[in-house]
Amino acid sequence: MKTRVALLFGGRSAEHEVSCVSASHVAAAMDPDRYEVVPIGITKTGEWVLPDPAVPGGRPFKAEGRPISVFGPFGAPAPPDAAPPGEFDVVFPVLHGPFGEDGTIQGMLEMAGCPYVGSGVLGSAVGMDKAMMKTAFSAAGLSSARAITVRGADWERRRAEILDQACRLGFPSFTKPANLGSSVGISRCIDADAVAAGIDLALQFDTKALVEEGIPGREIECAVLGNDDPEASVCGEIIPGREFYDYEAKYVEPSSKTIVPADLPEDASTLIRSYSIAAFRAVEAAGLARVDFFYDQAGRGVVINEINTMPGFTEISMFPKLWAAGGMSYPELIDRLIDLALERHAAKRAGA
Repeated sequence: MKTRVALLFGGRSAEHEVSCVSASHVAAAMDPDRYEVVPIGITKTGEWVLPDPAVPGGRPFKAEGRPISVFGPFGAPAPPDAAPPGEFDVVFPVLHGPFGEDGTIQGMLEMAGCPYVGSGVLGSAVGMDKAMMKTAFSAAGLSSARAITVRGADWERRRAEILDQACRLGFPSFTKPANLGSSVGISRCIDADAVAAGIDLALQFDTKALVEEGIPGREIECAVLGNDDPEASVCGEIIPGREFYDYEAKYVEPSSKTIVPADLPEDASTLIRSYSIAAFRAVEAAGLARVDFFYDQAGRGVVINEINTMPGFTEISMFPKLWAAGGMSYPELIDRLIDLALERHAAKRAGA
């Protein structure tokens, strides 16, 4: 009997389009003899829909179609003629950013008793919120960039004071939304005016922003796979085609490059892989994650940047590339993620 998989994509996030592309690649990699895949889209306004069953020519999924009887927009009742989604063996939430990767959808699936791929409520929430993530990393003894957290209400009341604190981090610095991924809303700042503008931009995406010191060095990434006994992949290196690895550099700029495996000293590679597992455990992640670092051999060495608990699955995404370099094909990776989801669900039920 085939495993019936609900593949969630889209969502109420600035990363909606990236999710659609990721989900189409995940669906294409699933063995049709082993899985019955049911794509379920979530629109930008929060409506759940059943899209067309086929995506011609391998094009990205679109979150449009018949409403289903889960939720209407913003939790309103679905239309009375909504299509029933049916029952599933496992849910694969290929959702990036808020309302998908931050513990919200995970909480709903926990309430429904559904097995699902990826981290639970706590791991997802801590892994999404960069301020809380840094707190968890610090408690685990992991070195990260110095930063200040800026809340929207405080920025309105104490703009000059906060700007002064931010500028003490030095230049260049970076501003970013606390709860977002795919490098959306990030700015590289070279003076006070740029910091102020960067905070304003970041707060358009979230109620909380971070200002971080700039860390010189190479951008290194490592993937983690597992539950109680996670494993780390080989390391990969990002060489941005722009000034830094922002959204354009990730998904638009053709000159951005990835090198897998990265050319690193053996001790640095071993340390990064060890830190990746430590970061995974620090935020209580499960299933999968990608951990990002800065490496400056002549300076601060290995500095952790962040963890991503639902990394991209597009054709250019590092997570599948890193495992492929270790001999695990894309279809095998999807199999492993679903097995880990079922394993974790069974363990939780046994301990209940």
